[in-house]
Amino acid sequence: MTVIGYPHMAEKSMSLVDEANTIVFVVDRDATKIQVKQEMEERFNVAVWKVNTQITQDGVKKAYIRLSPQDDAIDVATRLEMM
Repeated sequence: MTVIGYPHMAEKSMSLVDEANTIVFVVDRDATKIQVKQEMEERFNVAVWKVNTQITQDGVKKAYIRLSPQDDAIDVATRLEMM
């Protein structure tokens, strides 16, 4: 089962990549923060500091994944062709 779906490409999400070293993903509705953290670390080989989740009014669950200062969210975004 894949926990992390696809990157959220809104303007605010894109600004968080540069300003807060944070990447926003749409994730499985049943996924926990721990599962999101583990999959992010395994899939992209980065250290995750914090995961915040939000369920939108449309029923979509988004995960705000903040990376450690040693890892750069811009690098991950580039690999995902977000930038």
